[in-house]
Amino acid sequence: MLKSFRYFLFPFSLLYGATVWARNQLYDRRIFKSAQFNFPIICVGNLAVGGTGKTPMTEYLINLLKDRYQIATLSRGYKRKTKGFAIANENATAIDIGDEPMQFHQKFPDITVAVGEERMVAIPQLLQSKPGTEVIILDDGFQHRMVQAGLNILLTDYKNLYSRDLMLPAGDLRDIKKSSRRADIIIATKCNHSLTMTEKELLQNELQVLPHQSFFCTSIAYGQPYHMFNGSHCTIDSTSDVLLLCGIANPKPLKDHLTSITRSYEMIRFADHHIFSTDDLVEIKRHFQSIDSSHKIIVTTEKDAVRLEKFRKEIADFPIYVLPITHQFLLGEEESFKQQVLTFIEAFKN
Repeated sequence: MLKSFRYFLFPFSLLYGATVWARNQLYDRRIFKSAQFNFPIICVGNLAVGGTGKTPMTEYLINLLKDRYQIATLSRGYKRKTKGFAIANENATAIDIGDEPMQFHQKFPDITVAVGEERMVAIPQLLQSKPGTEVIILDDGFQHRMVQAGLNILLTDYKNLYSRDLMLPAGDLRDIKKSSRRADIIIATKCNHSLTMTEKELLQNELQVLPHQSFFCTSIAYGQPYHMFNGSHCTIDSTSDVLLLCGIANPKPLKDHLTSITRSYEMIRFADHHIFSTDDLVEIKRHFQSIDSSHKIIVTTEKDAVRLEKFRKEIADFPIYVLPITHQFLLGEEESFKQQVLTFIEAFKN
């Protein structure tokens, strides 16, 4: 019903698309200037709003690079209560820097995690504050054309490819489809684990991947759940009854995963980047206590966990577990992706 209603908004999509197209033309014709840096900057982004796996891809790159280089992430810090440039420190919270940067900061305390709305201004500030930085990863920066990254990685959801989508508000696209031509690497995410090379080639043709672009496919890989506060691990299986707390853009893959491995699950759904309140906490506790099971646990995502952190005292005794995810490259092409990223960085040393 909701999708049908969105099609009535198509005239507004035409207007929005024309506006975005005109803006891109101004950059393409160099009437608007993009800043370039003689420095390895990797951009992870998409054409749609949310749900393509940008955060796990940024973490994948962090894991790939952190032992080789001094790296930094730079994000806008969506829904934070602060403004301007900031670098995460030991006192940082999700309210200060945003949930995704806070997730990076907690998982990778040895890297620099920075936020700033204006990337063109924030990059020099970052390099001045952390002069040893060797690589910057721009989280969700593809449509921000004031900065021209050296390596653009564009993600698209296998079940909602940008080739099949419409502009906002009728669809989910926030940038025109032809912007995909600016990408160096295109990745179809959340693919079926059993994807074949023939299916990949069909996707590549549909997305009109250009000769100079690399194309990869990934699926979601779920890690072992860990307790939100003490870090202990648990196993979720056919004896488990789960209450899922979920405030992400696209929870369907997670729901499908829990359906396949649990005895039952119930979900309390929140908006993407939801800031939890004491009323939410009361509802979570009430709902959990109403589940009649001796094998019940609460499961949440890593992004939601950093926003629940402020209620540590109130929920520390609850069996609340975080389910991590990562990208799994398909068809044996992971090494090819890694090599392209590393080759890009090493080119700046020559």
